Amino acid sequence: MKAQDAYKMMFRDYPDVVTVDQMCEMLGGISTKTGYRLLKEGAIKSLIVGRQYRIPKLYIFEYLEIMGRETASG
Repeated sequence: MKAQDAYKMMFRDYPDVVTVDQMCEMLGGISTKTGYRLLKEGAIKSLIVGRQYRIPKLYIFEYLEIMGRETASG
């Protein structure tokens, strides 16, 4: 099973586009401060709708795959 398929199963109860709070939950309960930092630094791609971040799940999967590769090669 590919990593992205595993993530799809893990996060199937989340909508296709999530809020910052939902993203933080998906990333193991990180703080919203850390979540906003990841977004502002561009570590996780996002969209800004009005004045709020919206994050497609696909971008979270990409971030998790990159982090997994960095950890494995670490």
